[in-house]
Order: sequence, then C-alpha cells, then structure tokens
Amino acid sequence: MMRAADGGEHVKAIICKEFAPLDALEYGDIAAPEATGDNVLIKVEAAGVNYPDGLLVQGLYQMRPEHPFVPGMEAAGTVVAVGPDASGIAVGSRVATICSLGGYAEMVAAPRGRVFPIGDMDAAEVCALMVAFGTSHHALKQRANLQPGETLLVTGAAGATGIAAIQIGKIMGAQVIAVASTPQKRAIALENGADHAIGYDNLKDDIKSLTSGKGVDVAFESVGGEAFAACARGMARNGRLLVIGFAGGEIPKLPVNLTLVKEYSVVGVFWGNFTRFEPAVYGQNMDELLGWYKSGQVKPLIEGRYPLAQAAEVLKRVLGRGATGKIALIP
Repeated sequence: MMRAADGGEHVKAIICKEFAPLDALEYGDIAAPEATGDNVLIKVEAAGVNYPDGLLVQGLYQMRPEHPFVPGMEAAGTVVAVGPDASGIAVGSRVATICSLGGYAEMVAAPRGRVFPIGDMDAAEVCALMVAFGTSHHALKQRANLQPGETLLVTGAAGATGIAAIQIGKIMGAQVIAVASTPQKRAIALENGADHAIGYDNLKDDIKSLTSGKGVDVAFESVGGEAFAACARGMARNGRLLVIGFAGGEIPKLPVNLTLVKEYSVVGVFWGNFTRFEPAVYGQNMDELLGWYKSGQVKPLIEGRYPLAQAAEVLKRVLGRGATGKIALIP
C-alpha cells in the first residue's frame, strides 16, 4: 500500500474503465478499500481467475457493474483490519472470500458473512474451491441429484470446473466420462479420476458406445455448440442435462422434441444465484468441500500463478480454452 499525492492510501489493481476487449484492462492505482461497517479488509495473497471474469469486463455477462470497477470474484489472504460491525474474526487471520467484484487487487474489502477462515491452506487452491469446485458441487448435488452408480459425462473436462466435476462425481459414486479436446487434456482428466476420456469429434457415437446405447444419466455441459447437441442426443431416460456455460462461444438451441421422446430434463446451473438465494445451503456445501479438501479427497489443479499485472493475458487464455485447471493471480 502506498500514499498517493492526494494524501489517501492507494493499492495496485486491475481496473476496467469501460466494457471493451481484454487489452483495455489497466494495471494501476485505486483508492485502498476500507474496513467499514461489517467489512473485513484482506491483503490478497491470491485471486482466482474465472471464465465469467473475462465476459464481465467485456460487457458480455449477466451482471453489468458501473465503471470503473475491479474484477475478480474470489480472493484469499490475510486480514489486516476489521470493521466495527464485524465479529468473530481477528487481524492476522488467513481467510478467503467470495466477492462479486474487487478480487484483482492488492487489497479487498468483503462483508463478514462472505469471509471464512482457511488456516494454513494454500491460497490459490482455496480460490479454486470457491467458484470452480463450488459450481460443480452445486451442479451435481443440488441440480442433478447425482446418484451412486450413475454415469456422468463432463465436457470441458480439463478446465477448473471440469476437473472439479470429475473429482466430485467420483466421490458421489458415478462412472465418469471426460470429454476434452487434446490428448494432453484427456490425460489430465484421467489423472484426476475419470474412468474414460474421449474427444469431441465422434462424441455422439462414443457416448452410445461407452454406455451400451443407454446414454448418460447426467451431462455436465460447459462448452455449448456441437458438444451440447451431442449431449442432447446422448441422454438416458430420466437423465439430467446440466447447462453450465458456453465456453465454445456458441449458445446452442435445444430440439425440445428430444426431451419429450427421451424423457430427460434440462437443468440450468447459476452458482451466483444459488449463493444469494440459498446462503445456508451454500454454507453447508462449502463445509463439505473444505472437509473433502482437508482429507485429500479433492485436490484443485493449479496450472499457474501469474503476476496480477498479467491479468489480461491470463484471461485471454482462459476464454480461449487454452488453460487447464485453475489459474491464480498473485499481487
């Protein structure tokens, strides 16, 4: 933290001054956030990079904040100040937070209710647990009600949410078919517990072959386009096709007659809404995830830790589906 010419404290951050291509993001100074009300001020050790961050700064996400703003929805670090209305947390504690904005900075202020202790856990791995693992956990547990012995198909399987879905699917007792674009990404999926790893070229036929014609019980579909189309044709009766996102860039259209004939459900997954509308259940999910992490049942794959100033370059890789696992920015 530094003192600026105007006498106030400033910190380094990634600043979005207008909805524009990623190259328009600036690395510069902002007024340091303060621990007012029930806010907790955190010195950031790691900020997690998520696919929606790249959409948000371009004006392509559901949320459109006023400018200027600092992106970043998850961060972990050390408490340096506590607001007068915040209780149960001390300066010097290591914590993590889900913050709708502000994570890509040296300091972030977050409401006490969205801050939880992490002890000596790795800051980047905790970031991965919050959004990526949190999304996959909610998708498979609350939205799909995945059952032991069912078949789970995961597209985008080498990404952060894909790896999370594989690991959580195995904990929940599923047979997991991972779908990834390259041999290297398929190898990563297998290393993280997938029973099978296939590509996209013959996806419809491969699903049929691997399930003996039955189809998959749950599809965790994050790519869109032709991948979604293949999943829509490869569902089992009473299956659940989870709509996670559209990383391939094409929002698909659903032939609704398939849901009638094959008797399966299409289920939207919006983790942000879940955390807002069901905070108690979200808290239970996080407790379960952290328990799995501490016992070694889940392990985020951290592909890299990059300087905060490289946020634009990192987001380009994430949006271009060039990343595997989770990427963290380090102030």
